[in-house]
Amino acid sequence: MRSSRLVPIVAGLSALAPRYDGYILDLWGVLHDGVRAYPGAVACLTELRRHGKGIVILSNAPRRAAEVARRTAELGLGPDLYDWLLSSGEEAWGHLCQRQDTWYAGLGRRAFCFMAGRDLGLLDGLDLETVDDVAKADFLLALGVESANDRVADFEAALAAAARRGLPMVCANPDLEVVRDGVREICAGALARRYEELGGSVRYHGKPHGSVYQACLARLGLAPARVLGVGDSLRTDIAGAIGAGIDSVLVTGGIHAEELGVAAGASPDPVRLAEACRRAGHLPTAAIGAFVW
Repeated sequence: MRSSRLVPIVAGLSALAPRYDGYILDLWGVLHDGVRAYPGAVACLTELRRHGKGIVILSNAPRRAAEVARRTAELGLGPDLYDWLLSSGEEAWGHLCQRQDTWYAGLGRRAFCFMAGRDLGLLDGLDLETVDDVAKADFLLALGVESANDRVADFEAALAAAARRGLPMVCANPDLEVVRDGVREICAGALARRYEELGGSVRYHGKPHGSVYQACLARLGLAPARVLGVGDSLRTDIAGAIGAGIDSVLVTGGIHAEELGVAAGASPDPVRLAEACRRAGHLPTAAIGAFVW
């Protein structure tokens, strides 16, 4: 995208709903902030269901889908509000378990992990040995970090040592950062990006990569023209939707709220939004302050 085109801004999803039969929804930044569901999110989902829309939640969470669904229900977003949930962690787990392509078949079994304690469940059922020394590892597994205070530089030594050995990395969350209850923290994608800068090779699972969108579209059983992707990240949600050939809506009160100078739910300045899209190189079909009906 070379010019700063203005993005249509709508007050609620009801303005777009008649054009689409299915929705692929981001989770964090659209439906909740990691601690609580956003005001209006449950009501919006309820209205979509009332109108007979198909709903798939697609999350870049580095955890199994069942675990993400359980946590989502704890926040008040129960399984009755959507048809299916897919996580980047679920896709990564499937590849690590089945080893059906040549890249995974040759990966090895000893993993040096970048992960928080809350992500340990992803290792269940996998024939892996976790090691705490890069020199003993066959590959790196990047799921996330433990603390909001962690920075990419804290992991430089391990990443550099792995790059010197030419170890491949599996990244189960391509997000660079997330906002948890108003506080930004890095995600596995930030470590993966630094690893690539050091010359390392990374296999990504999750948005914006096409395989997860293919799975969602297959589950919805709809033509791409009748499906709308909704997310708060230009880099993952909007880029992924564009790559999948579906329309998209950017929720501006999420990860880009500070860049756009808006509070959650408030409409952004159209020119400022256009400039942000130009910098990112991805233009959504429309934008909305928050996921509301």
